[in-house]
Amino acid sequence: MKTDIVEAWNGPGRQDAELTNVEPHHNALHPAADRLAFEHWYFDARLDTGHVVVGFLTKRRPEDLPNSRPWVEMIVYFPDGSRRQAAKRYSRAAASFATDTCDVRIGENHAYTEFGDDGMPVHHLRLAEDGLVFDLQFHNETPSWMPGQGETRFDATNSFGWVVGSPRARVTGTVRIDGSVLPGTGRGYADHNWGVGDMKKVIDRWHWGRLYDDDYSLLFANVLTQRQRGGHEIAPLMLARGGDIVMSTGETELTEGPRQFHPVAGRSYPEWIDLHVPDRLDLRLTVESVIHAHDLLDDFPIVRSRLVKPLVQRMIGRPAYFRFESRFELIVRDGHDADTRTGTTLHELVVLK
Repeated sequence: MKTDIVEAWNGPGRQDAELTNVEPHHNALHPAADRLAFEHWYFDARLDTGHVVVGFLTKRRPEDLPNSRPWVEMIVYFPDGSRRQAAKRYSRAAASFATDTCDVRIGENHAYTEFGDDGMPVHHLRLAEDGLVFDLQFHNETPSWMPGQGETRFDATNSFGWVVGSPRARVTGTVRIDGSVLPGTGRGYADHNWGVGDMKKVIDRWHWGRLYDDDYSLLFANVLTQRQRGGHEIAPLMLARGGDIVMSTGETELTEGPRQFHPVAGRSYPEWIDLHVPDRLDLRLTVESVIHAHDLLDDFPIVRSRLVKPLVQRMIGRPAYFRFESRFELIVRDGHDADTRTGTTLHELVVLK
């Protein structure tokens, strides 16, 4: 088994007693010559109209073929449960990625960051493809954050990085859907991933999500490596109260509930998940609806046929993506006191094996 995994927490142990100060270059391009280097910037916002909008600017996704062209993707989830998507690849000559700050251009699409007098970032996003236009600003209400030094090393060649430029943001601007213009006011989030390697050979699955209420903001990820990598769980979690980050830890335990099969994704998902930080926090996410399910093999036309697909599944598994809307119960503990909050939120599951 390959188990030489290094998580770059500041300590003690798998936690951050002192937070890393996120600098502009952390949210910029991380140059790597390796053909399996990947990097993308992600934005989403839940608008006051009930729409959820998602945008990606991608140099290369982990699941893309080596030397793939950069691309953008836009998704709108409508209040009635329907979905609209647009995606387009561009030549490498049509894309640029700054190395000192977040300043990404792919075609006419652009994401960049400015900083106010208080040092808090404002992330600007302009995406326009196939009748969809997002012209949004993400005004940070909490500081940028990353777990430890931001990058996990699976071995000498494979790595995965995560910085959250905007854990919680007030969103302003507009969203255009064909001829209709929506006010782009709401609450948003922005992050950035990078790394090197074939993640299909490293990662079994990951959960990712967050929740907000009037006082708390919580982010989490739970990444499980494949058995030959030791079945190691990487479990960063951030909790903020107001504008202050009060917990940054990798000592999070995840439990999955009974499973339900989803015919579109072609595999099952847990009906609920529990997150537990001993003596400090408990969270249950109970799935109320699957708002997006996708069989990742369907992204490759040659694999879609009923003859070829079973053969590919036997070789590499049944990779799938889920986005859930769930009811949450959050319990935050401080000594003998416990603060309980409830609400609804979105979270994701990606299974690669």
